[in-house]
Amino acid sequence: ILRGIPGITDEMAEQILEARVDGSESETRYFETWLAAEGFLTMEQMRAVLPLVTCGGDVYKAQVVGYMEGDAAFSRIEAVISATAEEWIPSKKKVLLVIPDGTRTCPLDVIFPILYRHIAPRCTVLNVLAALGTHAPMSREMILRRVGLTSATHASLCPEVSFYNHCWNDPESLAAVGTINADEIQSLTNGLFEMEVKVTVNRLVLEHDLVIICGPVFPHEVVGFSGGNKYLFPGVAGREIIDFFHWLGAVITNLAVIGRKDTPVRKVVDKAAALIPTPRRAFCLVVREGGLAGIFAGTPEEAWSSAADLSSCLHIVHTSRLYHTVLSCAPEMYDDLWTGGKCMYKLEPVVADGGTLIIYAPHIKEISRTHGAQLFRVGYHVRDFFLKQWDDYNHFPWSVLAHSTHVKGAGSFEHGIERPRINVVLATGIDENTCRKINLGYLNPSQVRVSDYEGRESDGVLCVRKAGEILYRPGMS
Repeated sequence: ILRGIPGITDEMAEQILEARVDGSESETRYFETWLAAEGFLTMEQMRAVLPLVTCGGDVYKAQVVGYMEGDAAFSRIEAVISATAEEWIPSKKKVLLVIPDGTRTCPLDVIFPILYRHIAPRCTVLNVLAALGTHAPMSREMILRRVGLTSATHASLCPEVSFYNHCWNDPESLAAVGTINADEIQSLTNGLFEMEVKVTVNRLVLEHDLVIICGPVFPHEVVGFSGGNKYLFPGVAGREIIDFFHWLGAVITNLAVIGRKDTPVRKVVDKAAALIPTPRRAFCLVVREGGLAGIFAGTPEEAWSSAADLSSCLHIVHTSRLYHTVLSCAPEMYDDLWTGGKCMYKLEPVVADGGTLIIYAPHIKEISRTHGAQLFRVGYHVRDFFLKQWDDYNHFPWSVLAHSTHVKGAGSFEHGIERPRINVVLATGIDENTCRKINLGYLNPSQVRVSDYEGRESDGVLCVRKAGEILYRPGMS
C-alpha cells in the first residue's frame, strides 16, 4: 500500500516499515505527521501524502469502484450495479429509488440507465423519488433531464417508471415512523438538546419493499458529509425532523461540523433512518470534476462511511494561509440564496477574521423560492443572536434560522451588539435595498471582474470559480 502512494519510493517504504516494527511508544506515533517528525519525509512530501495516510483505520464491507477514467469506468460500474442488484433483489419487489435534486453535481444521467437496466427486470414496481428536503419542486422535465431522459425516451424506454417530488409540507404525503425520545436526543447530541423529536417520512418509503438511495457524498455544513441516510432525513422527511436536523447543526456551527464524519447530526440522521421498517440500501457516489471517482454499495451506513473517506481526500483543499478577501462564484445549479449559501459554507474556514467573502452569482435573483418571506422577516445573523433572544425567534422554522446563521457565519452577540467574524457580501441579482434589510453586504455584480481576483493568493485574495462543493481549510490538519 505504501508503494502505491504517489511520492513514496520503494526505499522510503522499506524505511517506514522498519520503523513501524521497532516498538516505539512515542506520542508522535499517534499522528500521521510522525513520518516528518522522525525525518522519513520532508514537510513538502508530508503535505502531499497526508490526505492518503492514516495512523488507524476501520474495516467496512462495500463494493468499490474508484479512480477510473474513460469508458471502462462505466463498464466496471455496471458490473458493480449488476452484482448488487442480484444480491439485493433476489425475487420480484417493489423498489423505490431515491435520488438528489439538481443542486448536487452527479452523473446520474449516465448512471440511471445502468440502474434501470439491472434493477427494473427484478421489480414489480420501480418508482423514483427526488429528495428535495425543503427545496422547490422540480418540473417533470427537470427530473427527467436529471436521469438522462426526455418525455419521448421516458415513454419509449421506461414508461412503467413513475417520478415524484418529495412534498415536505404536505401531511397527506407523509407517514410517521416513530419518535426519538428526549433521553436519546440528549445522548445523541452530547447534551445540547433534551427534547422529543417526531420522525415522519414520505409515504412512498413505506409503500415499497426496498429503498435504494443513489447520490453523491460531499463535505456538508450541517451533517459533516452529505449522502447516505441524509437522502432520507431531511431529503424525504417531514418538517419536525428537518427543522431539528438543521438547527442542531447550526448550534454546533459550520466550522465545527463541516468535513467531519462523526457528528451528532449524523447520529440523529442514522437513528431516524433505523426507525424505517423498509430495508434500505445505497449506492454512494464520489464525484470528481463531474465524473465518477468511486461508487460504494451496501447499507447506507456502510457505503456512506467509505464514500466519506474518499470524499475527504478529494473534496477538501488545504490552504497555506487565510485570506482577507474571497470571491466565491456560485454555479448555475444554485438558483437562490438558500442553495447558493453553500458558497459561503465551504469557504468560511479560510477567511481571516475581519475579512470579506463575496458570493458572486448574478443569476441568483431571490433569497429562497420556499422560505423567502420568512427569511426577509428574520434576516441573516450569527448563532448567538438567536440563542440569546430565543423567545423572540423560536417560533420561526428552525431550518430557516439555521440557514440564516450558516450564511452569516461565526460571530458574537453581546449587550445587544452583533459582531460577525467576517463580512458576507452578495454580488447577485438581489438588489441592494433587500441585501441591507436582510443584514448582508451588497456589491454590484456588474462591477465584478472575476479575473481581478484570480492568481492573487500571495496578496491574501482567493478566487474559486465553482464554489459550493469543495471545502477549503487552512493548514494540513
